[in-house]
Formats: sequence, structure tokens, C-alpha cells
Amino acid sequence: MTSASPSVPFADLHAQYLAIKPEIDAAIAEVIATSSFIRGPHVERFEADFATAIGTRHCVSCANGTDALFIAMVALGVKPGDEVIVPAMSWISTSETVTQAGGRVVFCDVDPKTYTIDTSKLAALVTDRTVGIIPVHLYGQPADMAGVMDIASDRGLWVIEDCAQAHLATFEGRQVGTFGIAATFSFYPGKNLGAMGDAGAIVTNDAGLARKMAKFARHGGIVKGDHEIEGINSRLDGLQAAILSVKLRYLPGWTERRRSIAAEYAQRLAQLPGLDVPQTAKGRAPVWHLYVVAHDARDALAAHLKQAGIQTVINYPRALPFLPCYASLSHQPQDFPVASRMQSRILSLPIFPELTEKQLDQVVRSVAKFAEHAAA
Repeated sequence: MTSASPSVPFADLHAQYLAIKPEIDAAIAEVIATSSFIRGPHVERFEADFATAIGTRHCVSCANGTDALFIAMVALGVKPGDEVIVPAMSWISTSETVTQAGGRVVFCDVDPKTYTIDTSKLAALVTDRTVGIIPVHLYGQPADMAGVMDIASDRGLWVIEDCAQAHLATFEGRQVGTFGIAATFSFYPGKNLGAMGDAGAIVTNDAGLARKMAKFARHGGIVKGDHEIEGINSRLDGLQAAILSVKLRYLPGWTERRRSIAAEYAQRLAQLPGLDVPQTAKGRAPVWHLYVVAHDARDALAAHLKQAGIQTVINYPRALPFLPCYASLSHQPQDFPVASRMQSRILSLPIFPELTEKQLDQVVRSVAKFAEHAAA
């Protein structure tokens, strides 16, 4: 078996489409029939439905999850010299948007068990220039929102939750995305709730902030042609909104299937020598956008699985502080020991709702074979 045709793909978006094909096709046909391509009733319906699903009063849709972060920070008034703390391990959208909004990014190491921001190290990073914190619910694992919000409250900082990988995850029974002043979501096709193209959204309970964000994302005006400020063009199109509305109805069931797969992985992989499996902190309910294991011989493990017809991905091969674009910050591995060690050991295994028991068994057996051989 070769990587060109894996028997176990990393994800199978076509299988997802086939499972709900009549509804997706009908939604697309309705948009085409009504020519509701930009904004319009499909976008408004999705915004209302998504806000309800998350448990917030307002949802402002936009073109993608990166824009969502940028729009939120602009609306919050980030200006040159302002510092924003973000975790050292995430996709670059979390940090690059701080710079784009005019701020200065400050990195915080991550927790060795959950890979989310290490709240025990947050307070020491706060200066008189710090204005906000962006915790990332990485891989679908809820960050320690109690710790984040305690520090933010004590220091008068805003919090934007980066929920790009964590649709419907909960912390102590409360959905992520409802703790900070705002939360951002990505609907990139491979996400737990994914469009058939790029899409994003911001949720908030603050009506004034929602209006500011919507205005900025629509060329600076809520009413077409009435430009109160200079803004940007970041809009969710009608086709993606209609598709997302259909998929949103299935998201709870898909989430439970991801949790079931993760539970079986954990049960069958936890005792393997040399292999670290994801840990779930007390009071947190992950949604398992990714199932990330760690091994000192990560590259060899990936090669072994590829040979066995199993597709894997490294999310992410380099921690943010060590990317070339942040070379000017002169960070060293000892500055972020957990993220530094993590980047060379992590490997994401296949996890998606349509994964069959046969495929899951193939992954488990192949990982076990490698781990046992490597330890011999």
C-alpha cells in the first residue's frame, strides 16, 4: 500500500458529503436558485443558528478563521506597542494576526499534558503593555479557562478564545467560546464543522463589539454604501453558509463519534512503550479535532504508518517562536521547553466521524507493532 492511496486516510471529506448528500445538494441548489451568493438569508440564518449552538447572543460571520482573529482585535482597539499573549504551539494565524492588528506578540509555553497554554506561566508574562490573552483550544482540547480568566480579570485584560479546532468543546460544563469577550471559529473544510471552502466567524455577547466587528468586516459599514470607517472585505458567502447550516445539525453526532474513537485509541494505545497519548484534564470535554500522540522516533513512526497505508500529519512541525518569521525575537529552546520538545515528537493519527472500526483497528495494530519493536 502506498501513500497515494491510503487504506486509512487522515480524513475523508467525500465520505462525509455522501452521508448527507441530498441535504447538501438541496442547500446549494437553493442558493443558486435565489442567487443569494453574498450575505442574504442563508448567511443570516447560519449566524443565528451558530450563536445559539455556542450559547452566545451574537455571531459575526467572515471569510475565514484568520480574519476572525484580526477583526476581533481591530474592534478591541489593539494599537502599536500593545502586547498580546498567545501559546507557543498553534497555527500561525493566532500570532500573525496580533502583528497585523498592530500589536506585539508574546509567547507562552504550553502545558505538557494538554498542549494548551500553561496558565502557571501567564502572570509572569504580563507587563504594563499587555492588553489581552488569546488561549487556543488546541486539537479540540479546552484550555484552562479558569486560570486564563482569573489572570485576565486581575490585570484588566481582554480574552479572545481561539476556538478554530474546538467546536462544542466544554470546560467545566460550559462551552468554550463563552468565556472571553469574543471567540473565533474556523470552518476550514477539515474542521469538525467544515465548509466546502473557507469560512469563519466570531461570537460574542457584547452587542456593541458585534456591531464594530460586522462593520469593519463589511467595508466599514453595516448598510451597503454607508461607510462609517475604512474596513476590509471579509464576508461569508451564501453557499458556504447554507452548507454549514446543514452540517451544524449533524455536529453533535459527529462530535460523539470523535469522542468514541478517541476513547478507543486511549484504551488501546495508552500502555504502549515509548508512546505518549493525549491526556484530558479534569472538567474538560475535548472534541478531538486531532488525536495527537508523541514518540521520540516520531519520523520513523510516521514512515512505518505510511508504509502500512495509514495517512498521518504533523500538527505542527515547528513551534511558533522558532519560525523564521519570529527570528528577530531571538527565542531559544530553553525559553519554551515543552513546545520545543513537543514539536519533534508529535504525530496526528486519523480521526474523523466516518472512520470505520476496521480502519481504527488497522491504525492501532500498526502503531503497536512499531512501538513494541522500537522498545525491544
